[in-house]
Amino acid sequence: MNKLYKYQCSKEVNPTMDSTTPEEIPKIELTNDDLAETDLFADLEVSSSSDIDVPPNLIDQVIGQEHAVEVIRKAAVQRRHVMMIGTPGTGKSMLAKAMAELLPKEELQDILVYPNPEDNNNPIIRTVPAGRGKQIVAAHKAEARKKIQMRSTLIMLLIFGIIGYAIITYQWLMGIIAAAFIFMALKYSTPREEALVPKLLISHDPNAPAPFVDATGSHAGALLGDVRHDPFQSGGLETPAHDRVEGGAIHRAHGGVLFIDEINTLTPHSQQNLLTALQEGVFPITGQSERSSGAMVRTEPVPCRFVMVAAGNLDAIQGMHPALRSRIRGYGYEIYMRETMEDTPENRKKFLRFIAQEVKKDGKIPHFDRSAMIEVLREARRRSNRKGHLTLKLRDMGGLIRVAGDLARQEGAEFTSARHVLAAKSTSRSIEDQISDEYIRRSRDYDLAVVEGTRIGRVNGLAVMGNDSGSVLPVMAEVTPSQGATGTVVATGLLKDIAKESITNVSALIKKFTGKDIRNMDIHIQFIGTYGGVEGDSASVTVATAVISAIENIPVRQDVAMTGSLSVRGDVLPIGGVTYKIEAAAKAGIKKVIIPRSNLDDVLIEDRYRSMIEIVPVDHIEEVLQNALVPENREGFISKLRKLAVNPTTGIFDSNVGRSPV
Repeated sequence: MNKLYKYQCSKEVNPTMDSTTPEEIPKIELTNDDLAETDLFADLEVSSSSDIDVPPNLIDQVIGQEHAVEVIRKAAVQRRHVMMIGTPGTGKSMLAKAMAELLPKEELQDILVYPNPEDNNNPIIRTVPAGRGKQIVAAHKAEARKKIQMRSTLIMLLIFGIIGYAIITYQWLMGIIAAAFIFMALKYSTPREEALVPKLLISHDPNAPAPFVDATGSHAGALLGDVRHDPFQSGGLETPAHDRVEGGAIHRAHGGVLFIDEINTLTPHSQQNLLTALQEGVFPITGQSERSSGAMVRTEPVPCRFVMVAAGNLDAIQGMHPALRSRIRGYGYEIYMRETMEDTPENRKKFLRFIAQEVKKDGKIPHFDRSAMIEVLREARRRSNRKGHLTLKLRDMGGLIRVAGDLARQEGAEFTSARHVLAAKSTSRSIEDQISDEYIRRSRDYDLAVVEGTRIGRVNGLAVMGNDSGSVLPVMAEVTPSQGATGTVVATGLLKDIAKESITNVSALIKKFTGKDIRNMDIHIQFIGTYGGVEGDSASVTVATAVISAIENIPVRQDVAMTGSLSVRGDVLPIGGVTYKIEAAAKAGIKKVIIPRSNLDDVLIEDRYRSMIEIVPVDHIEEVLQNALVPENREGFISKLRKLAVNPTTGIFDSNVGRSPV
């Protein structure tokens, strides 16, 4: 017999929308049995996060990415470039900052820009030891002030002399005119001393560690350097060319680390110039705007020997300049960031330390007590979407920690408790989760959501919005006689490539499970409410059920929802986001959800949903049909499935499957 898995919960749960507010969260009291059952703390004896020591070095604060830490340590010693690919929030920027701390101590340099007396548009670049740049500029400014003061004194003496002579000779008017003429001539003909003062382009503290520069999202000028436009280009009011030169991120990172996240967002031109800077270790600065007066200026090559740490999602690889990636691979390392880590006692200790790190980093929220830390660990398990794992999307978990701490601070609590964490989960819900709830509400208002009775050709599918929210995705199918030589399958609802391919695979199974030739049929499939489009193949089980229902004219239970990928042989394959999908079904009022059996261990739904939903794991499409379809002649339907099955599993065709258990 096909086993039914049904979660039970002793708590009274409101089967309506998830609208919990902080005031509605009850106080949580964890008993000794609870603590013993969870065993989340292993042998770590702590009463709050204040008892946990936070390592002083940033590299030692990284958790769950041990392979990446090892690579970063090696790369720092050898000054190798690194590219990290993975989901946002898994620690890429943190590792980049840690690498800057690990770089071998080198003598940092200040970079100065001097005017070029031979060519004003080609400023001269000079480097000096760190800290000397400010002294040199200060000395030049002091010398310039002395010269300006001396020149001003001489001019004033000359003017007073002319005026005095005019008074003696009674030629006042001519004297004043002569004094004014001489003053203007000397002022604009003599060189401007301040124009000869060098500009401190890059400055470093000699005792500071290697610089870390985050150039994520920088435009060409901010990344490569730029020359400001001068609106006054003549008449003595112009700004010297060397004084308009601005250093870029690659120059500020000289001797340190340049971090660029989402590197694929850089233009091809910027990536090409970045590659040149990597190869040469120097890069001249010129105006990035072709219409600006700064485009006429081009400095001597400016030092930019840095270690580049590039980062991005998987799509960043396709968007990178091939030569740039080849440079990193040939002279550095590529790292794939993990999204989860095994739920072991050692890793739980690391996660508890992460809580303490976030509290210390924030500096304003109270420490977490034992109950709060347990609740955070439970949430880390749930967000991993894998049985026996903890999530490593630590930026999101850090947001939850801070919101919980803010709620505790607002109450004036000494410690953050489990009650605050539970309230924070409701307060800090993602936009996708809020949109999902709003969609469910609107569906009910306009009778778009059907969770009772039966319908022919209509199936409640499940989908994931974003990374942490599920939604109910109704699918409707209609079969009509073909209008052409052969039948066609038409699917609507902003389907993307993988979703379209799954529809093609489903069509290959229809003849097998209906016994009918579909060449003379037009099959229309509609995804309802897919405003953001449909991607992936997790709806293929839903589509197959809807089409078979339409062809056979057999109603589908509307209190049942389903998700799963379908092979060409009818096997139900695992999908992602099963926890969020089940929770969305529960919030919508669905009573039963069908999932792939291989995903059963990944189900980590919250306690308040467990009594609201019945979970049925399946291996094959026949099991889906038995649980979802409501034929008039059930025994005849079961018999038909037996005949159509290629390799029926022993005991799979049980006439009681799909009926409510006693």
